[in-house]
Amino acid sequence: MFIQTESTPNPATLKFLPGKVVLPEGTADFRDAETASNSSPLAGRLFDVPGVVGVFYGYDFVTVTKNDEYDWQHLKPAILGAIMEHFMSGQPVMASATRIAENDAHAAGEEFYDKEDEEIVLTIKELLDTRVRPAVAQDGGDITFRGYENGTVFLHMKGACAGCPSSTATLKHGIQNLLRHFVPEVQQVEQVA
Repeated sequence: MFIQTESTPNPATLKFLPGKVVLPEGTADFRDAETASNSSPLAGRLFDVPGVVGVFYGYDFVTVTKNDEYDWQHLKPAILGAIMEHFMSGQPVMASATRIAENDAHAAGEEFYDKEDEEIVLTIKELLDTRVRPAVAQDGGDITFRGYENGTVFLHMKGACAGCPSSTATLKHGIQNLLRHFVPEVQQVEQVA
C-alpha cells in the first residue's frame, strides 16, 4: 500500500491519501482522543501517536493536525504506519454508520436563518457545495453552512481549514467575494465554531 502525502495551507496539518475511499459520504472531524476512539478505530490509532491533536476524514483523504511542539519529520512515519496498519487490518474507518451520522450532526450544529431568507440560503448553500467545498477539500478541509442573518453568512471550518493561518483570507477574500458577487444580499462572511 502506497500512501501519498500533501501539504496544506495550514503548516500544522498534513493531508494523507491512502488510495482508497476513506469516508463514502460526508466528513468526520475529531478534536480529541476520547471521541475518536469511541467513533473510529483509525482516528483512535492516529491519536495514539504523540503530538496528534486533530483528525479529519474526507471522501478519499485523512488530514492530521499536530501540536506545534512536534515536527512532521518525526510524526509522519508513525502516522503513515498507523494508516497503513489500519487499512491492512480490514477494520472499518468508522465504528458504525450511526456514529457517522452523529458526528455529522454534531459537526453541522443547528442552522439558523429567517424563513423569508430561504431562497438566499439555498443559493448560498449551492455555491458552497459546487464552488467552495471542492476547492477546500483539495486542501484537506471542509466548510459548512451554519447560518445567515442580516446579510452575514456564518460558516464552520473543519479539517486543515480549522486554525489555518490563511483561513481568514480564504473567508474574507475568497468566499466572501464569491458570495457577494452571486448573492448581492450578502455583506460579509464570519467563521463560527
